[in-house]
Amino acid sequence: MSNLTSRNDFILMGLSSLPHLQIPLFVVFFNMYLMTWIGNVSLLSAIRSDVRLHTPMYFFLGNLSILDIWYTTTTVPQMLIHFLRDRKAISFNRCFIQMFFFTFFGSTECALLAVMAYDRYVAICYPLRYFTIMGKAACISLASGSWASACTHSLVQTSLASQLTYCASHDVEHFFCEVQPLLKISCSDTRVNNILLTLASWAFGIGSLLFTLISYIFIIIAIMRIPSAEGRCKTFSTCTSHITVVTLFYGTAIFMYMKPSSNHSQRQDSLISAVYSVVIPMLNPIIYSLRNQDVKGALKRMIKRNLQGPPLKG
Repeated sequence: MSNLTSRNDFILMGLSSLPHLQIPLFVVFFNMYLMTWIGNVSLLSAIRSDVRLHTPMYFFLGNLSILDIWYTTTTVPQMLIHFLRDRKAISFNRCFIQMFFFTFFGSTECALLAVMAYDRYVAICYPLRYFTIMGKAACISLASGSWASACTHSLVQTSLASQLTYCASHDVEHFFCEVQPLLKISCSDTRVNNILLTLASWAFGIGSLLFTLISYIFIIIAIMRIPSAEGRCKTFSTCTSHITVVTLFYGTAIFMYMKPSSNHSQRQDSLISAVYSVVIPMLNPIIYSLRNQDVKGALKRMIKRNLQGPPLKG
């Protein structure tokens, strides 16, 4: 108990190992955050304003855009403040609030990507029954189930972590409050926390990835049965944006969490975390806009309407 302290904050050490780059990093992350908002709000506006995009696929894409906005908002504003400060402190309460929302939004993204894979599976494997299977009630249930299950998981993880005792050193080897770095500096028995964290990682991470992969195995089998090469390419093109997003998201997450602990370094882990928590939410609307003709057309029509202004009366 002599190692315990009454300090009421944590020190986020993640990117402090680059003191000469704090201002350039501020500029880079501020611009990425701004682009995330602009890209996702533009995508949401295009989906809402164009009736041709009022389909299950774009309903889930709209959920993903909302998620990406708040996902980055959980970490980036605090990070930007710390770039301009010498002491990169965050209070206990704000740390656990940040942990809750980051875990919540990250888990929701895993679930939503799996739901979007299921949507593509139904669209390609059961095209005649697509709108029957993926009706309004089904879409709302799948989306709300993703949000609700992730919220429950995050609430459990954050509640357990907030009840731990932390040692004299409150230096967190990360640039935001995440469960694993906090468990490392706890003086309490964290076996229950680690077991639940592992189970949740399998459910939301590995489980969602396996579900996505299985969906695409059936999709590929269905596509290979299409007689014409043009038909196969056209059908597969409806999946390319989602495949790209899934590859980026899970690729960085797997590299971050599945590599041997001996290979961990603070600077490398912080940069990889920045990719999946900041860069990917910025890239998602760009990927869907560039690789999807329907979204690209809706954005062009929306921009044209805004430039022309409202129609004149009389």
